Amino acid sequence: MKTILLLLISNIFMTFAWYGHLKFKDTVLWKVILISWFIAFFEYMFQVPANRIGHGQFTAFQLKTIQEVITLVVFVGFSVLYLKEEVKWNYIVGFVFILLAVFFVFKKW
Repeated sequence: MKTILLLLISNIFMTFAWYGHLKFKDTVLWKVILISWFIAFFEYMFQVPANRIGHGQFTAFQLKTIQEVITLVVFVGFSVLYLKEEVKWNYIVGFVFILLAVFFVFKKW
């Protein structure tokens, strides 16, 4: 559970680092890049420990899969609440396919 929480926090930082600047298109690019790097530093402060703690309980493939699902969940919330974009039906279909991939990654064969 600690791994999941750390990955969640890291993804919140990373989503703001990668996409938060989209509301500030008048800001010069070099400033946006520096601010994004600053935010990404904090993402790494949670991402690296999450992977270190989680590896062993999960495989590296499973850790990456968990991280991607968390990224999508965080991004959907970010897009709707911060960027004011709508979730379309085809996005949901795509996410369902990703969840199907999660099933196969975690299935014990």
